[in-house]
Amino acid sequence: MGIVILLVMLVTVLLIVSRRLPTLVGLVGLAVVIAFLGGAPVTGAHSVSDSVIATGSIALASTMIAILLGSWLAAIMEETGIATTLVRKIVELGGESPYWVALGMFAAATLVGMVTGSAPAAMLVGLVGIPTMIAVGLPPTTSVGVVLMGMAAGEPLMQTDWQFYVTTLHVPLSTVRSFGITVFPIGVVVGIAFVLLESWRRGRVRAWALAVDAPIEPFDEPPVEAPQRRRTGDAPWYSLLSPIVPIVFALGFDVAITTSLLLGVIYALISTTHPRQWSQRGLKTAYRGVEIAGPALLLYVAIGMILTSVQLPTTVAKLKPYASLLETHNVVIFVIVLSVLVPLALYRGPLNLHGMGAGIAGVLIASKVYSPQTVLGMFWGLNTVQTAADPTTSQAAWAAGYSGVRTEQVMVRTLPYVWFLSIAITIVTAIRFY
Repeated sequence: MGIVILLVMLVTVLLIVSRRLPTLVGLVGLAVVIAFLGGAPVTGAHSVSDSVIATGSIALASTMIAILLGSWLAAIMEETGIATTLVRKIVELGGESPYWVALGMFAAATLVGMVTGSAPAAMLVGLVGIPTMIAVGLPPTTSVGVVLMGMAAGEPLMQTDWQFYVTTLHVPLSTVRSFGITVFPIGVVVGIAFVLLESWRRGRVRAWALAVDAPIEPFDEPPVEAPQRRRTGDAPWYSLLSPIVPIVFALGFDVAITTSLLLGVIYALISTTHPRQWSQRGLKTAYRGVEIAGPALLLYVAIGMILTSVQLPTTVAKLKPYASLLETHNVVIFVIVLSVLVPLALYRGPLNLHGMGAGIAGVLIASKVYSPQTVLGMFWGLNTVQTAADPTTSQAAWAAGYSGVRTEQVMVRTLPYVWFLSIAITIVTAIRFY
C-alpha cells in the first residue's frame, strides 16, 4: 500500500504542475486519500474526520495568525505611504546610476520581504521601483529580478516564515531564529551579486513605458489587484523603521513572533496617524490585511491537513520502509543530491514546502529518517528558490505582468543565483545539523 500512496502523491504533483488541478484542491484531496490508503478509519482516534479534517485544518493556526498580522502591517505601510516613501528616498539617493538605483531597490525589497511575501511585497516595492529601474536603463526582466531577489534575501528574517517552520516541522523557535540569522548574510551577498552582474551583463536600455495591462500568467492563487496609485506626502522618517521593528523585538528582546508583529503594527500606525484616526485607519487596514492574507490562509489549511495525514500512525507505518531509502550517512552525497534536486521546488513541485513538500517533510520527520533540524535546513534553501524563481508564485506573476515580460524570462535570470544560494544553505545545514 505504501507504493500506492507514493504513486498517488506523484500523480497529484503532476496534475498540479501541469495546472490541471488547483494546488488547494489537490492538497486537500490528497490528504484525505492518503489517510484512507494508510488505513485510517472514518471517525474516531487518528481518523480522517476527526484528525485529518478537523484537527489538520487548524494545525497551522499560529502561522495563520502571524500571516494576518504581517499582512496587516503591509497594509498599513501601503495605506500610510511608508513603502512608497522608502522607495522614493532610495531613488533620490541613487540618482541616475542604474547600479545604485538597483541596489537601493534591492535593499527596499529586502526590508519589505522581512514583513510579508507574495504579491503584496512585490507591489509595495515594484509599483514605484520597477518603473524607476527601467527609466534609468535596466531591462524589465532584471528589474523584476531585483525585486524578487530582494524578497528572497529578506525571507530568512520574516517572522511569518519562522512561525511556519516552527509549527510545520516542530523545530524550536531558537533553532529557526539562529539558522535564519546565519543564512541571511548569504542571501544578501548572492542578491547583490545578481544586481551587479545582471546590470552589467544586460547593459542599459531605454524603455520609458510599462505594459501594465499585459496579461498575467495563470497561477493557482487568486490574482491580487494593484492598489490605486494616489499622491501622498512622505511618511515621517521614523515611521520608515516599521519593517524592522518586529525583527528588533524578536531578536533583541526574545519577544514571541505574534507579539513582535503586533508591536510592528502598532508602531506603524501611531508613527503615521493622528490619534483621532487610529481606530478608523486601524480597522480599514486590518480588513485590507485579511484580503491580502486570504489566499495564503486557505493554502495553510490544506497544508495542515496533509501534514496531519502523513503523520498518522497508520500512514507512517506504510511509508517508513520507503522513506528510509532516502537516508544517507555520507554528508557529501547529502549535499550533492539536494543540490541536484533543487528544480523540484519549482512549479509547485514535490520539494515545495508550501505544497507537496509539506507532506514529504512530514514523512521524513515522522519516519525519523532525518531530524527536524536537518529537514528545516533541507527545505529552507528550496523555499528561497520558490520565492525568487518559481513562475507560478503570485509575486512573480504580478511583477512580470506589470513589467510586460513573461515569468519564465524572469526565472531564467534568477534561477542560477538562487540555485547557488540553495546549495550554500544546504552546506550550512550539513555543517550544523547533519
